[in-house]
Amino acid sequence: MSKIDHSLFAAHEHALEQQFGQCPDCGKDLRVRNSKTGPFIGCSGYPQCHYAKPLHDTQTTTLKVMEDSRCVECGAAMAIKKGRYGMFIGCTNFPECHHIENAKPQSDTTVTCPKCHDGHLIDRTNKYGKRFFACNRYPACRYVVNFAPVQKPCPDCNWQILIEKKGRLACPQPLCGYTEPKDEATSQE
Repeated sequence: MSKIDHSLFAAHEHALEQQFGQCPDCGKDLRVRNSKTGPFIGCSGYPQCHYAKPLHDTQTTTLKVMEDSRCVECGAAMAIKKGRYGMFIGCTNFPECHHIENAKPQSDTTVTCPKCHDGHLIDRTNKYGKRFFACNRYPACRYVVNFAPVQKPCPDCNWQILIEKKGRLACPQPLCGYTEPKDEATSQE
């Protein structure tokens, strides 16, 4: 049986100790620290030194310039970019031009928004990949449902849409509670 060399595990000789370099303010080592909002890189001289920076780089990276597409605002080429919320299409003339487009096409459900009665509910995805349906007039109208909408009024409360939830049609209004089997709704149409 071989012996373990414990000097390899000594904290003062650890290889990752100076992984983040020195603090630009005081010169002490930077290390990973924790807060209520998550981990960050901070000075080991805290509380005397308050230097901190994000653990994860939130810079936007240009993945591919699309020479054949032009920005509708300034005419510069558009590019596929990756930022803190995922992939998007943005103008290469940033920061002078802030035009961006969603990389994922949004499909219109053709269901009229029950709140503003002017917009339509479109199929969207949040930064975590969760699907939701929101009014295309956002930010003027902030109506959102988490399940696929159906253009059928609720028989109990008269709300203008129902949602498909767990194989049933249900009213999205929290105080209503109306549900019906999905096959019953399709047989009536």
